[in-house]
Amino acid sequence: QVQLVESGGGLVQAGGSLRLSCAASGRTFNFYRMGWFRQAPGKEREFVATIRWSDSSTDYADSLKGRFTISRDNAKNTVYLQMNSLKPEDTAVYYCAATRFAVNYRRTQTYDSWGQGTQVTVSS
Repeated sequence: QVQLVESGGGLVQAGGSLRLSCAASGRTFNFYRMGWFRQAPGKEREFVATIRWSDSSTDYADSLKGRFTISRDNAKNTVYLQMNSLKPEDTAVYYCAATRFAVNYRRTQTYDSWGQGTQVTVSS
């Protein structure tokens, strides 16, 4: 059993920054990757970023490269998402997820542990 708890969401003006955190507990030794997804009202959950636990190799949604940065602190079992130059269209609930699998890491179905989500609202 793995527990993921996100924090750091909130209300920010366009152009501002936020850093989300995801603290993991439980059977974390099973992790191969962790990822961030987001879901805006009326839209499907979409891939944001992922990080490989062993070597911090990362990948991002093409539209977010250069603005968002994923990182991890192994000692704290925590993954971060630094979000800069935020836009109103970044408004969504952001979810942290973990997977034991190496492939298809942009798909929600690949991840078998999810946090409860944290709301990010960007005002114009």
